[in-house]
Amino acid sequence: MERAAQQAVPLGQMEVFQALQRLHMTIFSQSVSPCGKFLAAGNNYGQIAIFSLSAALSSEAKEESKKPMVTFQAHDGPVYSMVSTDRHLLSAGDGEVKAWLWAEILKKVSQALTSLEVPEINALLLVPKENLLILAGGDCQLHAMDLETGTFMWALRGHTDYIHCLALRERSPEVLSGGEDGAVRLWDLRTAKEVQTIEVYKHEECSRPHNGRWIGCLATDSDWMVCGGGPALTLWHLRSSTPTTVFPMRAPQKHVTFYQDLILSAGQGRCVNQWQLSGELKAQVPGSSPGLLSLSLNQQPAAPECKVLTAAGNSCRVDVFTNLGYRAFSLSF
Repeated sequence: MERAAQQAVPLGQMEVFQALQRLHMTIFSQSVSPCGKFLAAGNNYGQIAIFSLSAALSSEAKEESKKPMVTFQAHDGPVYSMVSTDRHLLSAGDGEVKAWLWAEILKKVSQALTSLEVPEINALLLVPKENLLILAGGDCQLHAMDLETGTFMWALRGHTDYIHCLALRERSPEVLSGGEDGAVRLWDLRTAKEVQTIEVYKHEECSRPHNGRWIGCLATDSDWMVCGGGPALTLWHLRSSTPTTVFPMRAPQKHVTFYQDLILSAGQGRCVNQWQLSGELKAQVPGSSPGLLSLSLNQQPAAPECKVLTAAGNSCRVDVFTNLGYRAFSLSF
């Protein structure tokens, strides 16, 4: 639909049309290439942009270096989630997942990986040891696909509303899922069964009824989990299902991740928040977007010179942090 709209606009008005597009753009998802030198970003218009991190971080970088190498129409609707394997970029929208060979991606060559009746595939998760792709979204189920054959192995049912986020507990192996119903559910991949449920909003110290019960972000590190959304951002001990730290952040958080001895979070507001595990706010680093939906840590060992944190959300910009203390520059669609 976006392409048809562009074709209908006279050439003299195209720049105005594109400026309006950028003004109303939301970047939902990001993924780093396996070589660590490129970043893919997906927006609400179904477009994917490929940026060269190595060019943008070069001492000889120019403004053009911060623009996409290529932008292409990937889906008819928003690109809600993306992940990278050692060869492919996988992108998901409404009811479909597509695979793009990183080696061919500048040629815009895609392979339809799967099509299924799942509105808003909000989360993709790789399980490398099992060679699985887990996807979840609007049908309230987790679907497991064998990446080698492209076939679905099973669906996990338990959530009663949209699933927003997934996380992998590798040693178990278990998958955690959080959704609109306010529950974080743990699933054992060996038995394909639910093994634990934490209804976060029922815990008084976490509950914030005025924000709702939805879980919008979660991450795990061994026996620990951090999650947030409507309820407060909270660190949990999984074995005992006990909330140990409630972080004093009023705004709902949309993305969270463990990083070294810190927890990084982002959501409503411009800042990337850095938390001590004890709950102390170490720093708030402002970015250029009024709200943030995704954080991406590039830790690929093949490209240590491109080790950065990127943050994106309610704008056409992707902020690049070369260290956690400040925003170095922004990439832009």
